[in-house]
Amino acid sequence: MPRVSNRRPGTAKGTPLEQASKTRVLDRSRQKSQATTILSFPPSWPPAAPYAILALATILCFLPFSGRAFHVDDTLFLRAAQNIVRHPFDPYGFQITWDWAPQMSEITQNPPLASYYAALVGGLFGWSERALHLCFLLITTLFILGTYRLATKFTSIPPLAALATLLAPGVLVSASSIMCDTMMLTLWVWAAIFWMEGLERNNPVFLASAAFLAGASALTKYFGVALLPLLFIYSLLRLKRIGVWVLYFLIPVAIVVAYQLWTEGLYGHGLLLGAAQFASEQRAHASASWPAMAITGLSFAGGCTLSTLVFAPFLWTRKMLAWTIAGSVLATILIATGALNLGLQVMGNYAHRENRLLVDTQLTLWIAGGIFLLALAVADYWQKRDANSAFLGLWVAGTFIFAAFLNYTVNARSVLPLIPAAAILIARRIEVVGNGVAQLRTKVALGLLVCGIIAPVVAAADAGLADSARQAASLIVEKTRGRGGTLWFEGHWGFQYYMEQAGALPLNIREPDFKPGDFVAVPSNNIQTRGLNPQLVASSEQIELQPGGFAATIDGKHRAGFYSAYWGPLPFVIVRPRAERYQILQIGERAKTK
Repeated sequence: MPRVSNRRPGTAKGTPLEQASKTRVLDRSRQKSQATTILSFPPSWPPAAPYAILALATILCFLPFSGRAFHVDDTLFLRAAQNIVRHPFDPYGFQITWDWAPQMSEITQNPPLASYYAALVGGLFGWSERALHLCFLLITTLFILGTYRLATKFTSIPPLAALATLLAPGVLVSASSIMCDTMMLTLWVWAAIFWMEGLERNNPVFLASAAFLAGASALTKYFGVALLPLLFIYSLLRLKRIGVWVLYFLIPVAIVVAYQLWTEGLYGHGLLLGAAQFASEQRAHASASWPAMAITGLSFAGGCTLSTLVFAPFLWTRKMLAWTIAGSVLATILIATGALNLGLQVMGNYAHRENRLLVDTQLTLWIAGGIFLLALAVADYWQKRDANSAFLGLWVAGTFIFAAFLNYTVNARSVLPLIPAAAILIARRIEVVGNGVAQLRTKVALGLLVCGIIAPVVAAADAGLADSARQAASLIVEKTRGRGGTLWFEGHWGFQYYMEQAGALPLNIREPDFKPGDFVAVPSNNIQTRGLNPQLVASSEQIELQPGGFAATIDGKHRAGFYSAYWGPLPFVIVRPRAERYQILQIGERAKTK
């Protein structure tokens, strides 16, 4: 017999608990719709409009830095590119005075694809800063557009994800260089796009394109290899089975293996495994404690992303905010008091820093931002537990583990790959935020405004630091011109590039080859500098240059180490930067001659 229902007409089906659950789902759906309406581009706009607007925004953000001096490891990529023009199939077959080894294949820890791109640009348009930066700006623009397109697969408010990525200090500084990091991430993002769309459409062309892009990402920076297990896990969770799609992974694997064999034939050892060994040895030498490495990693992740901190007040409960700040304060105290061993990961003693309160406050904030970032990944997976949340969570967690514990040093360049995932997670969190939808547009606008102020300040300060090295090289050459003797210099980075451009010679600090009457220029804020025995110096002169700006990115006194935690556990510090000092030493008669 049919079961007779006692439910009265017009009443809701299910238990009160089920009804409450359905109500919450409807509320979230309605709220998500509101967030989409408030934060997305108008649906009446043509499909190309968001891409055009984001491309214009990217160009406007980076155009002021297109004349920036070459900086830090730009020099290595430039020298490799110039060698590629002469020897296209031997990118690292030359010698350069840098660190401990004369052979470029021993010094570089990155594959050469970015240098091949720079060689193409240099061959076509010349080797000026502006020509190279503008052509690398094309790569950055593709990166931001790719972030937007990838975000459409995860959130209904992809413009927020794209803008939060663009206005991250880690992106604005790193993409102002001609190093390989942004190019690797651009290929990573577009490989993920083609792979996901290939699975959606069962399109072999898209899947093959994704495979080749993933291989190219690995040949731009070795960390690109990490995309392969990420895409594999995503595909397995989404499709619930192994299929023909798994065969496409043979393409990037073959590319990486071929590169390893090719470089082994050229240089006597494969560069991919050589880089892994180098990172392991450097980590062992640093001897920092695991908690110290974790805190440093959180600081770099939070500071370089920034948006996870800025948007936290309306993404989390007051209890979550309070506990996170309390934990960050405790972590800062442990670092500041020396309770945690930073080892050789950080130069000198963290306690010996300038503007202690200001530096410690920012360390606390950046650590909190890193905690909020990891919390976003955990909360997203806990709520949804699907292929998308797993993909984003593993993307963030894998990058953080690599940057904090596996890379040869914690730096902004190793944190950079997680920034797009963090921005997408923020957008997804906003879709399910409990309150304040009516003020959502204002809150998001204020958050982006804060990012849009701090990130350019940091980028401008780093550009000022780079430009000061170029200016110093010019002044040093002018001051020593016509005074006899050879001009030598210590240090590397952009300073080396501009000194060599002016005809100065890099000094081998282990076996110096100077003679009486020669000059040696020694920068105070650089690497591989030892100075000279005072008994060998006949006279000295000092040059001071103020980089300008309101932030420090490489400053041991303020413990800011954007390019390496060797300078400190903060990626940057909002502070008036110190003057850059250079000594010009003239060699006296006591110098040994050969």
